[in-house]
Amino acid sequence: MDVNQFLDDLMAQLDGAFAENTLKAYRSDFKHFANWAISKGLNPLPPQASDLALYIEEMSQFQKSATIRRRIDTLGSICFFAGFNSPTKTPEVKIALKKMHRKIGRQQKQAHPLTLDLLEQLLKKCDSSLAGRRNELLLRIGYETMRRSSEICSFCFEDLKTLPNGHFALNLKRSKTDQLGDGKLIPISDLLATKITKWKRRIGATEGRILRSIRKDNKTLGDKLNPASINIILVDLQYRARRRDLPHLSGHSFRVGAALDMLNAGVPLEKIMLRGGWRKETTTLRYLQSWVDNVNPAELHIEECTPVWEVTAFN
Repeated sequence: MDVNQFLDDLMAQLDGAFAENTLKAYRSDFKHFANWAISKGLNPLPPQASDLALYIEEMSQFQKSATIRRRIDTLGSICFFAGFNSPTKTPEVKIALKKMHRKIGRQQKQAHPLTLDLLEQLLKKCDSSLAGRRNELLLRIGYETMRRSSEICSFCFEDLKTLPNGHFALNLKRSKTDQLGDGKLIPISDLLATKITKWKRRIGATEGRILRSIRKDNKTLGDKLNPASINIILVDLQYRARRRDLPHLSGHSFRVGAALDMLNAGVPLEKIMLRGGWRKETTTLRYLQSWVDNVNPAELHIEECTPVWEVTAFN
């Protein structure tokens, strides 16, 4: 069975059921395994437990544990959708994963938090130019919505909504944890809503993406901002703010920083999870434990608190 044809057929079958980025990741991860298997003289279709165990062992010499787990999870998903018996749940593969974790650990490198104090330093480096105003919106939208890079770039002007209480929200039409597109209203500060409206007038837009690429002439706008550009913009602002002493910021820095600010403001874990779109306490705690000693969910009492858009909004 030809690997490329197999993937083309399977991706066509899954098209529309998953986000485009998910399907790209599925293809990339399976191709990595298939290329490895072929280089060893093994047949990648269908994957065998003994082959996966060897694959894990060899990857543990130069790959991070999170990458290895993701690739094995991908192989399990592809086997399921293709109707193969999945080898990822076999004792042989589970033992190989345990050996890998004992060898290189499970620790994932966390993004450096972009907390409110650091955010304010970066905002001071956003001038009145087209790029400066766009970058200011990127900072404010990223921090207030706590969304992933691809989701931050997906917001459109028509997603700005007025809530019954008179405040504003951005409608997130689809996310990593909402593949069916049920949508979610994310409250934002009145200040951010005003700045989005002013930006819309400035660029003469009636609809379309809020955040857009800008050419080197600092005058010509593209249709949308590539999510990969967020890291580049953040590091540039970080350097201009003379914060080279910190690790490079990334799109995930918004989520970590805002979550820490909410925790320090007394917002309970349940509301932090709701705001950040996390379904599991373990995922949320993984974001927080690298930066806060002894975070204990039992101590984060679930109770009414100040609305999060007021806790994190700018005055």
